[in-house]
Amino acid sequence: MASETEVAQDAREKLSRRYGEVAPENANVIVALGGDGFMLQTLHGTQHLDTPVYGMNCGTVGFMMNEFSLDGLIDRLQVAAEEVIVPLAMRAITPDGDVHDALALNEVSLLRAGPQVAKLRISVDGRVRMEELVADGALVSTPAGSTAYNYSSHGPIIPIGSDVLALTAMSAFRPRRWRGALLPSSAEVRFDVLQHEKRPVMAEADSRSAVRNVVAVIIRSEPAIRHRILFDPGHGLEERLIREQFV
Repeated sequence: MASETEVAQDAREKLSRRYGEVAPENANVIVALGGDGFMLQTLHGTQHLDTPVYGMNCGTVGFMMNEFSLDGLIDRLQVAAEEVIVPLAMRAITPDGDVHDALALNEVSLLRAGPQVAKLRISVDGRVRMEELVADGALVSTPAGSTAYNYSSHGPIIPIGSDVLALTAMSAFRPRRWRGALLPSSAEVRFDVLQHEKRPVMAEADSRSAVRNVVAVIIRSEPAIRHRILFDPGHGLEERLIREQFV
């Protein structure tokens, strides 16, 4: 499978001529050619198959991808190490009572959708932990996504395999110095949007499935869904997460 870029499509054509190609439903391994965005797209689109995905970078950063090469693909697949990622389930509720469900491998984010900052009440497992966060937004991140939007928002990098989630504020105004919290992966986080008519907020799962004008967003891990990702030995997510902290 390949993204629509010219580089990725050219790589797919060359690899298909050399190794053959089958439909994802018949594959032992899905080879994804593109960048991190396409890897997320592939994982979301094939989650019903329980088939491991091996990515090769035909994009820019390629944090979730392996180095691209036309040679030795079968050998690389045979020795690849598997990482398992559990996604987040987002339930976003709008003022008319509509409910929108989505899954996120990296993060669920709430973002202000107007000129004024958002005001959010934060509850964890049914207990209010912060009566009012005044900020541009907030997010809940998985360990796999902790180096993405979460890290850009000054959240912590979380080792892969950790049973924790990162709750991170974006440009917090009150409490001014609050950067967020680390929560057990079993926690259910609820954001209630205060003054939603005056201060509209939108919710996104992995920067997709955007829901505008939400009044509440509930986030929890979804252990019933497991995403399997393959990496070349010594270049898995654990190594990449450690390395990212020293650059």
